[in-house]
Amino acid sequence: MALWIQAQQLQGDALHQMQSLYGQHFPIEVRHYLAQWLEAQPWDAIDLENQQDEFKAKRLLEGLIKELQRKAEHQMGEDGFLLKIKLGHYATQLKSSYDPCPLELVRCVKHILYTEQRLVQEASNASSPGSGPVDGTPQRYQQINQTFEELRVMTQDTENDLRKLQHSQEYFIIQYQESLRIQAQLSSLASLPPAERVQREAGLQSRKSTLEAWLTREANTLQKYRQELAEKHQRTLALLRKQQTVIVDDELIQWKRRQQLAGNGGPSEGGLDILQAWCEKLADMIWQNRQQIRRVEHLTQQLPIPGPTEELLTDLNATVTDIISALVTSTFIIEKQPPQVKATIISEQQAKALLKNENTRNDSSGEILNNNCVMEYHQTTGTLSAHFRTMSLKRIKRSDRRGAESVTEEKFTVLFESQFSVGGNELVFHVKTLSLPVVVIVHGSQDNNATATVLWDNAFSETGRVPFVVPEKVLWPQLCEALNMKYKSEVQSDRGLSEDNLVFLAQKAFSSSSNNPEDYCNMTITWSQFNRESLPGRNFTFWQWFDGVIELMKKHLKSHWNDGAILGFLNKQQAQDMLMSKPNGTFLLRFSDSEIGGITIAWVAENPNKAGERMVWNLMPFTTKDFSIRSLADRISDLNHLLFLYPNQPKEEVFSRYCTPPNSKAVGDGYVKPEIKQVVKVENDTMLDTEGEFDLDETMDMARQVEEFLRQPMETQWSGQQS
Repeated sequence: MALWIQAQQLQGDALHQMQSLYGQHFPIEVRHYLAQWLEAQPWDAIDLENQQDEFKAKRLLEGLIKELQRKAEHQMGEDGFLLKIKLGHYATQLKSSYDPCPLELVRCVKHILYTEQRLVQEASNASSPGSGPVDGTPQRYQQINQTFEELRVMTQDTENDLRKLQHSQEYFIIQYQESLRIQAQLSSLASLPPAERVQREAGLQSRKSTLEAWLTREANTLQKYRQELAEKHQRTLALLRKQQTVIVDDELIQWKRRQQLAGNGGPSEGGLDILQAWCEKLADMIWQNRQQIRRVEHLTQQLPIPGPTEELLTDLNATVTDIISALVTSTFIIEKQPPQVKATIISEQQAKALLKNENTRNDSSGEILNNNCVMEYHQTTGTLSAHFRTMSLKRIKRSDRRGAESVTEEKFTVLFESQFSVGGNELVFHVKTLSLPVVVIVHGSQDNNATATVLWDNAFSETGRVPFVVPEKVLWPQLCEALNMKYKSEVQSDRGLSEDNLVFLAQKAFSSSSNNPEDYCNMTITWSQFNRESLPGRNFTFWQWFDGVIELMKKHLKSHWNDGAILGFLNKQQAQDMLMSKPNGTFLLRFSDSEIGGITIAWVAENPNKAGERMVWNLMPFTTKDFSIRSLADRISDLNHLLFLYPNQPKEEVFSRYCTPPNSKAVGDGYVKPEIKQVVKVENDTMLDTEGEFDLDETMDMARQVEEFLRQPMETQWSGQQS
């Protein structure tokens, strides 16, 4: 069912929230008449932080205007005439509003669609108990919303009590002023004749006594009202603090953790719309209670009555200020984290000192250019944000490294700071927040090891840790989860690492021969085993090998992995065992054990040196450099002795759609198009390495020479031959 149809069925507060999304910035009529078109557009494909996407946003704005104009033109009849005028007006209005900043239109529509989706989902979960996500998200949300309703009732209750207190105190002051007037009249009786003075004095004294008795009782009542109101405020603030703890210390921390895992390829952390709405409600409730407490303070100063109220009010003021300060400082967050290998301001040690409230004002570990940015308020989404579009790192100061630690293991963080006031400079806040750890590199060759540091930190850091402490070792299944998440994200595939793949990786990491997954469940792997110590007999680490596989797959072999054409995680012996039971010409693709980012073809065929004997052959590994010259599909197509992809698929069924069409033989502009083909000469022993693998360097060098020769103009080729 279309989202707009479901949104129109919302009721109560949800309907009110949905309606509040619309206004002059985006009329609800536009949403209604262009519902299908709006929901079909690729709003999520546009990165609001990327100015290069402004062209895409411009195209969407133009499309929106055209759709509105088309809709207006097709309106007929008396009612259609008015709608035609209205839709035409909206088209002009939206063009005027968003033409200078089309990305703001995208921001607005994304916010509307996301919020509608959330409201519809919440309504669906509320009407169908038990149908929500397994983690109980709807139940948590429902509890938070119920607490907000309770806080609203409590805040309204104290507001009513405060008004009663104010009215009672105003009446008390009037009566107190009346007692002062009676006292003044008594003082003036001295000038009257004795008989008249006695008569009038008796009446005034009676009234004075009655009024003073009332004032005494009423003063006690006012003091009781004040104390009861203060105690109600105490209960409200206690619940506010509890609600804030749930939202900030639970929900927001979980969001930050999801954001951190997203850096390793985990699912998106989700929008901040729900958290923002909760924080706005919290801020509103806190501010209302703070204003109430200030009004009680004013009443107390206006009419001082001895008692414990003043001390209670002092405590309440301190508590509410502490609550709002905690809310403001803890919700100053970075929604879009910086690239985790490119920018820094402070070191790990400086971050530790900062969180201990030690003075780090004059300390820095580098110089960042364009590091000041004005925060902008986006009315359509209600967000205040800053975008550092041209920030760059000019200089870095590294600390002394310990033991075997390399520069790519040193973590930094970007510190963001801001200062602003609330309530007309009534409260001034200096807020700070740290980015996720980043690693600063100076050359692309360091990227691999820096990525390992960031991946380990993202995967295994704990909430509330001292910056940037991570465990030195973790359980193998924990690392498997992180590797699978990273692999699926980088290769952009739903096909992750299978149990067999993970067993292969465990064998590599632990130099083990066990094929039983259970044997690895309780094993731990250290950081050194992960990316400091080289694998046995190799000059690279476990991570460097695995990252090489990722780079190869995402750049050249993504489609083949998704098709299931690449088994990949096999050793040479496993490949041989699998192929020897298959017909000649059966082949498979596995990742090279000996070369980073290499993949080889293994196939079964006759042994040319022993009649009637079969053997498994292995080509020297292909790398990214090879596939930039000729694709895997083309190479497999070239090799006629490769017939069936393991276990029994004809290779044409798997690879033909990825093959390059043959070059035309026509000659144009004096050039001949070169053509390179994969050739393997089994009978030439010089092309075998010591392990029985084919060395393609010679054939590829020759191919490159031929390619360069064919790129020359024809007349140059022939004149060179004649001379």
